[in-house]
Amino acid sequence: MNIFKKAIFFLLVICSCTPKQNINAGLEGTISNSVNDEYVEDCFVIDSNYQHILLVNVLENLVDHSIVYDPAYVTIPYPNGDVNPKTGVCTDVIIRAYRKIGIDLQKEVHEDMTAHFDQYPKRWGLRAPNSNIDHRRVPNLMTFFSRHGTVLEITKNPNDYKPGNIVCWDLGGGVLHIGIVTNIKQKGLLGSDRFLILHNIGGGQRFEDCLFSWKIIGHYRY
Repeated sequence: MNIFKKAIFFLLVICSCTPKQNINAGLEGTISNSVNDEYVEDCFVIDSNYQHILLVNVLENLVDHSIVYDPAYVTIPYPNGDVNPKTGVCTDVIIRAYRKIGIDLQKEVHEDMTAHFDQYPKRWGLRAPNSNIDHRRVPNLMTFFSRHGTVLEITKNPNDYKPGNIVCWDLGGGVLHIGIVTNIKQKGLLGSDRFLILHNIGGGQRFEDCLFSWKIIGHYRY
């Protein structure tokens, strides 16, 4: 790591340790319907990859309980296309997080599917890539992260799920879900040793202690 990158890394670590309270101030609702709406960042989580530090540091800016869960098919621009910012599904949380650090998963997934369409699921009867929707489907993101990221072990140990990691779940009935591990923990909760997940399963984009709420089927670093 050269001197410039070392300096950036040091500044990012310092910034990530800045105390913050009541991150959801001004937003409706509380995590898990808890009356305790105060959070604490774990500033002792050190990551030598400054991209992951950037990613983790933008997550709290995505919290918005007013976002309406809407899985409707929408025609969007390409690249850097997004649905209405006041709507979205679980995959849109991941897309918006990476876009804040300059990574357009719409473009990345579309280009990979165009070149390697046979490697992606055929659950929807598609005969060609579709940049409006492909990146917004959990199985496609799982395939992309498996091909271009790091596939991590699925365990029952919360310490194995680091800030910035992507987690996928099977909710049952063929419904899949995706979220991202934050560096935030909630005070005063049993199980508060776990990092909260940023996700949208209805009720907006929110932090929630839900890592082991469903069957984990994917764990990635990208």
